[in-house]
Amino acid sequence: MKSPSPLAAWLGGLDGSRLARVLEAREDAMSPPEPRSVGELADRLRRPGSVALCLPRLALPHLQVAEALAALGTPTSREALAELLGATDDEAARPLDAVLEVLADHALVWPDGARRLHMAAPLRRAWDAPLGLAAPLNELLAGTTSEELRRILAVLDVKPPGTKSQRLAALVAHHSDPERVVPLVAKAPAAVRELLAHRARSSPSIMFGTGPQRGPGERWALDRGLLVQDRHHQGPARMPAEVALALRGPGWHAPFAYVPPSVRTAAVTPVEADREGSAAAVVFTARAAAVLAVCSATPPARLKSGGIGTRELARIGKAAQADDAVVRLTLESAYAAGLLGRDGDQVTPTEAYGTWAEQEPADQFAVLLWAWWVLPLTPAQARDEDNKALPALAGAAPCGGCVQARHGLLAAVGWLPAGRGAVIASDLGSLIAWQRPLAHPSPTDGTPFATVIREAEILGVLARGTGSAFGVHLLTGDTEALAMECRRLLPPATTTARIGADLTAVVTGTPSARLASLLDSVADRESGGTASVWRFSAGSIRRELDAGRGGDDITADLAAVAAGPLPQPLTYLIADTARGHGRMRVTAATCVIHSDEPALLAELAAHRKLTGLGLRRLAPTVLIGRSPLDTTLAALRAEGYAPVAETAEGTVRIEKGRPRRAAARVPAPRGAHAGNGGATPAAAVDPHILAARLLAAPPTLPDPSPLDGGAPFATDTEEILAGWAKHLPYSDIRQLAHAVDAGTAITVEYVATSGNRTVRTLSDLALDPPYLDAWCHLRDDERVFTLSRIHGVMPV
Repeated sequence: MKSPSPLAAWLGGLDGSRLARVLEAREDAMSPPEPRSVGELADRLRRPGSVALCLPRLALPHLQVAEALAALGTPTSREALAELLGATDDEAARPLDAVLEVLADHALVWPDGARRLHMAAPLRRAWDAPLGLAAPLNELLAGTTSEELRRILAVLDVKPPGTKSQRLAALVAHHSDPERVVPLVAKAPAAVRELLAHRARSSPSIMFGTGPQRGPGERWALDRGLLVQDRHHQGPARMPAEVALALRGPGWHAPFAYVPPSVRTAAVTPVEADREGSAAAVVFTARAAAVLAVCSATPPARLKSGGIGTRELARIGKAAQADDAVVRLTLESAYAAGLLGRDGDQVTPTEAYGTWAEQEPADQFAVLLWAWWVLPLTPAQARDEDNKALPALAGAAPCGGCVQARHGLLAAVGWLPAGRGAVIASDLGSLIAWQRPLAHPSPTDGTPFATVIREAEILGVLARGTGSAFGVHLLTGDTEALAMECRRLLPPATTTARIGADLTAVVTGTPSARLASLLDSVADRESGGTASVWRFSAGSIRRELDAGRGGDDITADLAAVAAGPLPQPLTYLIADTARGHGRMRVTAATCVIHSDEPALLAELAAHRKLTGLGLRRLAPTVLIGRSPLDTTLAALRAEGYAPVAETAEGTVRIEKGRPRRAAARVPAPRGAHAGNGGATPAAAVDPHILAARLLAAPPTLPDPSPLDGGAPFATDTEEILAGWAKHLPYSDIRQLAHAVDAGTAITVEYVATSGNRTVRTLSDLALDPPYLDAWCHLRDDERVFTLSRIHGVMPV
């Protein structure tokens, strides 16, 4: 019978409460169908995708301990881990135990019966070079022959044991002992000592030398196993992790930042935080309703490249009296909640918006708040890494790190002492980075995570430097409890307005949909927030009169929503504007007929065969029609009348036809045959014959990449680029690698985070995975390009 894996054996020994903690931390392992056994659960927990999902939720000390374990190799003892981290004293030992407990709750690190620590294999592969170290010696020498191990031990004056495994164990024991490695290196030539000292503190990923091109003294180190060359001589010789740790010395320790960054705090009670959070939520809800109302009245146009551009965003913000961050936050959250949708080249409200607009402010806010919490981007981010303006609703790729930034913010405020809040909210950025090191800050943030903090303040999730009651329910994911909390903290919609003699209407809180619609139609919004202000004017009243409402109707509607009697200046304004409305009329006329004979024009207006002209009598001597001038002239002449046309200046238009002439003959091209008028007809091609010829032709496929069974990479640069530039075929990888190695210019097709696709010529290339530093001829400046965003390579 197959023995259980170490993880399955550990899970099988847990009690019910501890196993429940593991399942709670790794919710993805419980996805349907539910696991039927501990062994099946262990298989799910070991999946690379499952491990990758929980990594962004870990704090900095958890990732540092996991990286140290990856460098040591597992299984290993807790004492060896503590020694590497410098956590041997009681002050650091307790945090280390707490970190190991959290990693065990996530089934990433667990102890066995001998108290040795094991690590999930996908977690070990999360680092190419943990702590800047290469693989341990037993991994680097896995393919080495027994005779090669004997020669290395002989050079080290170690008596070789009999079997290969014993020889490998003896070599590992020798190189794991700093008291034997350090004196050995001290006896080496100066060039060797310098080489080994450099390699011990350098990451393997930045060593670009190949096997045959060895530096001075490298042969000496290879003979003693201090450096190990790949058996296929692909890439540089690597220093085993045991040797590097021994040469770094006993004073070197892996980083272990178990103490979070300090944040200056001040006293704040939960009541104060909830009060300020409620006020911010009221302001945001009112402005969000205004933003969506503007989108409903005049839907914003989409750019050809997608999204809503800065000009439309500015128009919406001006009309709704909201700043750019609120407009972007509202549009992205409303789109995610299904309140907005794409309609051709515009973004328009959906049917769900009508229901949302009629809801109470608390329910409106709950919908937008939850949509923001799960939004896979940072909606208020206005510029990309090139400082270019980003459109809203551009359909950017999902960003899990952006979601984790919000989780990190609430984890950061939860770390603060009870009854305390950050004096300066931006100081929480460093604490967010400690809580969620893998979260994504905005590239244009002046301080870490400033955009996320600003969004939380706008929504009232962060108030007085601490979390409000909204955050508790966001973390638990209980939308029903979140809606109830919103109803508790947000007042109901206001249905009345205080209308003053200065021709203003003031609404405290969030106006109801009916009240806001009425005031938007007869007045101009001046400000919004905890109190919204509208101002009446002759122009705003005329706007509603133009929409078909009468003066008495407007007065009655305003009286119904006024908190008191309407002030006399407003009633006079409505009456005076209504009295002068429509005293003159403007009509569109395609053609005008006038004559000094009223009887003639009356005859034309009554003529049955001229009804198609759409003639209408404005005065006894003037008719207007909806047909063009030439059509009207032809119709009148066909009925026996003799009209003349007038110019724009009022003079009679002289109609004199010009004789028609044929266009000049185009001479035949040079070399054309004299027959057939100098033109040679193209021979007709039978599509069936051409199709058969194309199908019979051998396919011309590009050379397969080394990862697909092709020839090995020609250089290390090709291999590195192939690992990062996932969108490039192997032929483009070769071109880009040649440009990097030869120092020549290259043209690339690059897609920025905003989705804009540009073609740039680059020179002075410097590879710094996952980035490429280069001089950009398009920007005429030095730029940093992400390799994964390069979609094509062309010669200059």
